[in-house]
Amino acid sequence: MSTRRLPTTPTVKGPPELFTGDVWFNAHYAGEAPSRARLNIVRFSPGAHTAWHTHAVGQTLHVTEGVGWVQSRGEELVELRPGDTVHTPAGEWHWHGAASDQFMCHLALWEAPTDGDEPETTWGEHLAAGEYPLSPR
Repeated sequence: MSTRRLPTTPTVKGPPELFTGDVWFNAHYAGEAPSRARLNIVRFSPGAHTAWHTHAVGQTLHVTEGVGWVQSRGEELVELRPGDTVHTPAGEWHWHGAASDQFMCHLALWEAPTDGDEPETTWGEHLAAGEYPLSPR
């Protein structure tokens, strides 16, 4: 098989059950077996962020523009800037999103689990009061 252009995907608004604020994403790649790779571009408006969630095989984020945050449960808050790449291991509860006064865009890369019955992403609760930082560092 030769190199081919993949079809363009429509931009989808992130549902309020999973995101706080306005978030849009494009699902650019979902590998066909034996590949299990997934690639989305995610755009967060100022203050927008995910709910707590985990990934069965982990997740890598690469920030392309803006300023944001990522945090694993019980760990320090990590500021994200363009060019930063962070990885969250499999099964680790975390959230990520834009700073309160900046847009933020990142590429999200993860893999589907080998067991087709296990979800790629498990979603939890929204951040509690005080968990999201109100101002950039």
